[in-house]
Amino acid sequence: MNHYETVFILNPVLSDTQIKETVQKFEDYLVSKGAEMISKENWGLKKLAYPIQKKKSGFYHLFEFKIAGEEISAYELEFRRDDSVMRYLSVRLDKHAAAWAKIRTERVKSTKK
Repeated sequence: MNHYETVFILNPVLSDTQIKETVQKFEDYLVSKGAEMISKENWGLKKLAYPIQKKKSGFYHLFEFKIAGEEISAYELEFRRDDSVMRYLSVRLDKHAAAWAKIRTERVKSTKK
């Protein structure tokens, strides 16, 4: 099982319920394929560096998970099929990046308390 991180940007015109449903859909897809969810982060509405589909902002979300490498292409296909996703990026983490992700997750949890 490889360690991955995916950041995706959702369309800013979606309602809160549509955003939650979309995020839940991708999480359920990963779990159904045997992924181990490590962390999820909602970064909220952020301004984009450049316009995408004539939109200047988007809702950012991050998933950190472990899954077999052959499942990633099917996972990314789900992003391409969904019209509410403007951009996505999945990255395989090496041991140094995984250690940094763990530190970042702990830091985020401590600031929420």
